[in-house]
Amino acid sequence: MARTSNGTVRALRAYGMAIALFLAGAGGASAQDATYSIKLLTPETALKLARATLEACRKEGFQVSVAVTDRFGTAQVLLRDRFAGPHTVEAATNKAWTAVSTRQDTLGLAKATSDPAHSGLRHFPRVVAVGGGVLVEAGGSILGALGVSGGPGGEADDRCAKAGLEAIKDDISF
Repeated sequence: MARTSNGTVRALRAYGMAIALFLAGAGGASAQDATYSIKLLTPETALKLARATLEACRKEGFQVSVAVTDRFGTAQVLLRDRFAGPHTVEAATNKAWTAVSTRQDTLGLAKATSDPAHSGLRHFPRVVAVGGGVLVEAGGSILGALGVSGGPGGEADDRCAKAGLEAIKDDISF
């Protein structure tokens, strides 16, 4: 083993302390500082939301597809009623995706993009600027989104979605 002078040992100790201070400071964030926590709907809550929404549409007399996505737009639940059109599956999923992607309800997005000068977003794939896509929010956090398609217009789909949200509001309030 090679011998080192006292000066070299002191320099190595100082260097080691500098690295430790750097790692403890701004340059070496702890795991708590380098990560964040999010809240998501459980599959059980997403299913309860979809079922309540489907039932609300049935009470109004129409058959729909209902999609619940997580906060990233990935589908968690999809329900299609017996006589809902085949196009409603994709439309419901994309309405939920649009709501979570744009961080707003699709009925509001439809109004905001109705002017041709502001309609560019409508040309992106998967964007559906028609009512029926709503955010699922609680405690200031977006938990996911809900999409409904098959009612007689976007306003009817939006009403069903909001009725479905009402059914789970106590489950997700924190």
